[in-house]
Amino acid sequence: MKFDRSSGILLHITSLPSPYGIGDMGPTAYEFIDFLNNAGQRFWQILPLNPTEYHLGNSPYSSPSAFAGNILLISPELLFKEGYLTKSDLKHNFQFLQDRVAFAEVIKFKKSLLEKAWNKFRAGKNSHKPFQRFCEKNKSWLEDYALFMAVKAHLNHKGWMDWPEELRDRKPTALKKLKEELEENIEKEKFLQFLFFSQWQNLIGHAREKNIRFIGDIPFYVSYDSADCWANAKYFKLDKQKKPVSVSGVPPDYFSETGQLWGTPIYDWHTLQKDNFNWWMLRVRQNMLLFDILRFDHFRAFSAYWDVPAGDDTAINGRWQKTPGNAFFKTIKEVYPDLPFIAEDLGLLDEGVHKLRDRFELPGMKVLQFAFGDNMATNPYIPHNHHSNNVVYTGTHDNNTVCGWFQHISKQEKKRLSAYLGRRLTHNNIAELFQRMCLMSVADLVIIPMQDILGLGGEAIMNRPGTASDNWRWRMAPGQLTSALELKLKSLNAIYGR
Repeated sequence: MKFDRSSGILLHITSLPSPYGIGDMGPTAYEFIDFLNNAGQRFWQILPLNPTEYHLGNSPYSSPSAFAGNILLISPELLFKEGYLTKSDLKHNFQFLQDRVAFAEVIKFKKSLLEKAWNKFRAGKNSHKPFQRFCEKNKSWLEDYALFMAVKAHLNHKGWMDWPEELRDRKPTALKKLKEELEENIEKEKFLQFLFFSQWQNLIGHAREKNIRFIGDIPFYVSYDSADCWANAKYFKLDKQKKPVSVSGVPPDYFSETGQLWGTPIYDWHTLQKDNFNWWMLRVRQNMLLFDILRFDHFRAFSAYWDVPAGDDTAINGRWQKTPGNAFFKTIKEVYPDLPFIAEDLGLLDEGVHKLRDRFELPGMKVLQFAFGDNMATNPYIPHNHHSNNVVYTGTHDNNTVCGWFQHISKQEKKRLSAYLGRRLTHNNIAELFQRMCLMSVADLVIIPMQDILGLGGEAIMNRPGTASDNWRWRMAPGQLTSALELKLKSLNAIYGR
């Protein structure tokens, strides 16, 4: 995928301002698209849109489905305009925070609204042809997902591995009986997905009118307790009792001395390849309906993945296993010849990862926060070593903000950074200097996290890898998107030819 010289902003939907405790697909999302257009930007990068779960820390990378949408992102204002809610339904007594998502309160409030919308819909659903068309079009994943969610609720939210054996193993007679018993709840889950995808498609339409393109993110792994693993168990390394034989993670790295133990099941790549990667292809197609460009998270695992024995407490004892990445991307190229993808090629890489990325000419990522160590002159992340087919970031959702990072780096690193820029560095100028370094890069595409555009500190971190709580909560405050900021961003793009 080749980009024109351009720029964009990284901001997840949940981080938008809204009166309902969490950013959603309502008016402020449309306003942000207008802001991007007026500021000379061409891309809006977001995190995965899949459902999140409170007990898993609300991470968009830990979901019960790789296909479904996050119903917390459904806009109450748009539900009112669509006739599913009344004006009085939008009133509430919750004291939502402006700068943080209070997920427990948001979940309670949003689900009460969605229940009202479902009850309103149910009265006249026989004439609702768009819903019926949606169900038919998305049958390949929607049937299993809706059944999965309905059964979980029916069984007090137990994981599918703890369901009665006949349900765990998807015995046809047991499934048929529950489908009949839970018919209304299954239909409700489908309806909520209909609402999500309807609102998202309308938002995409507005973005395209404003010449803004979405960059989405597809996690490499899926959660064990997911509709995907339950319905497609043969594609994962599970034993006869459907328990993982080994789990995912990464070895010790920049973020953790003991590695990161993600704990999701490992793919059975032999079976996937034998089926021509059909499940993965369906997943990519689903994401390409939502986004214009897709970032493959943890790209290095398409070359080799870190296989950790199930039951280990850390990722230290894992080992590298080869992945048929070449065959996988050849298969994708048959459907998407332009390969509209970005490779998240960060972490511990080897020659195999570089060869796979370059063989398919996928743009790789350069993160400036990684550029100023001891090997600064030869560091691949430093601006003078960038290439046109790179996507440059000040940082990602897994990094501190530039201001927060600057506060914690060593004196030696600050000295190297100051020498490189030929400037005296302060907390007040570091974010803009990093933004300018990105924009002046020869890389065709630059993406700046919104926190760094606003010059925010460590309080605005989106995610701290290796920690399980207080992540994914940061929100932009109302009023921070000003006409002055639009003008500044547009002017910087003009200076650096973007």
